[in-house]
Amino acid sequence: MTEAGGAGTTVFVLNGPNLNLLGLREPEIYGSQTLDDIAGMLEDRARELGLEIDMRQSNHEGHLVDWLHEAQATGAKAVLVNAGAYTHTSVALHDAIKAIKVPVIEVHLSNPHTREGFRHKSYVGMAAKGTVAGFGANSYVVALEAVARL
Repeated sequence: MTEAGGAGTTVFVLNGPNLNLLGLREPEIYGSQTLDDIAGMLEDRARELGLEIDMRQSNHEGHLVDWLHEAQATGAKAVLVNAGAYTHTSVALHDAIKAIKVPVIEVHLSNPHTREGFRHKSYVGMAAKGTVAGFGANSYVVALEAVARL
């Protein structure tokens, strides 16, 4: 996973709780690819698009908020965020996204709208520029390609 590069070409990819367990946790829902596998896919595609990836994961909500602020402060091109369960509970992430000018795209491996009712509301999505969901690990790549066109 790479660190932040040049202003305007770096895309922060922020991953929330339990995403460190990808490949092990409920593979029938989330797939068998690990977060490192996804990072590799994104780095390859980013290189082709002239972008850089700064991939991070935390199980702590405050880290995600701090990283959104950092994306603004460093002049990142965009943020892809898979907030995991915080998607459905975090007013703090909603407010942090609204507080920055960097475009944020919400990403989900599964399609939350086909799952339990409590997953149908997204505080992240209410603040994000757009959402890509339901395409497994490819959701991240689709979101990155959208960022390249911004």
